[in-house]
Amino acid sequence: MSKPDEVANQVPEDEGSDIEAGGLFEDPPDFYPPSPPPTTEHYTMKNGDDITLHLVGHSPLEAHTLWNGAVIISQYFEEHPDEVKDRTVLEIGAAAGLPSLVAAVLGAKKVVVTDFPDPDIVDVMWKNIRGCPMLAVDREEDRNIVADGYVWGAKQAPLLAHLGEQKEGEVGFDVLILADLLFRHSEHSKLVDTIQFTLNKKPGSKAFVVFTSYRPWLQHKDLAFFDLARERGFIVDKFLEVKTEKPLFENDPGDEEIRKTVTGWTVRWPTEEEKAAAAISS
Repeated sequence: MSKPDEVANQVPEDEGSDIEAGGLFEDPPDFYPPSPPPTTEHYTMKNGDDITLHLVGHSPLEAHTLWNGAVIISQYFEEHPDEVKDRTVLEIGAAAGLPSLVAAVLGAKKVVVTDFPDPDIVDVMWKNIRGCPMLAVDREEDRNIVADGYVWGAKQAPLLAHLGEQKEGEVGFDVLILADLLFRHSEHSKLVDTIQFTLNKKPGSKAFVVFTSYRPWLQHKDLAFFDLARERGFIVDKFLEVKTEKPLFENDPGDEEIRKTVTGWTVRWPTEEEKAAAAISS
């Protein structure tokens, strides 16, 4: 960030000339360690098809990791393809975008895979889309999957624009995917905002929230997301629990069994019957 003019102009003349002359205060080229290189992971579908996943070399947004939640929900979609087939799908905080790629391969009507609008992350998502042989098309406009940048809680119009014109009362996505995002406790409200903004109210529409408590001592804070969703009027149901062979981060502290456990939850709008029952009970 540049200094305001009135501050920048206060640099003494002799100091400025020294910097210009010799670069006295410049860091040497090898002062900082090099950024880690990009990495590649592979996901094999049940029919043997291979999906190559490129990841950024390092990201403060954790986009350089293929998270267990992404793998488990992808496997779930393969076992239950009707959850995504012919439906519109939005993934947020996607990193490599594995669940979105699987949904697109399984015949989703339209998939929008998103992460923070960092150029490197968005480029990687597009690289994974274009590099997936099962999603090859002759023309870009024929793809059933696109990548975009999105900040959680921001206006939904740019995301909905990918769906084209929608019927009144059906605006939004049929399926949302949130894989391993709940460790960001300060962002829970924005995540629920995003569900409110983008999940349509058609029967059967739902957000799939899949996660591991990677810091077991903070598991109660992870689960507080669902309390907030309920407060906003959503119905929350647990649908999945899987134990992985080993924790994603083997050397991390905390209860290993918790760190190996992936749970899946759905967040959806209440039906008219559920609204009526809630009104009676209150």
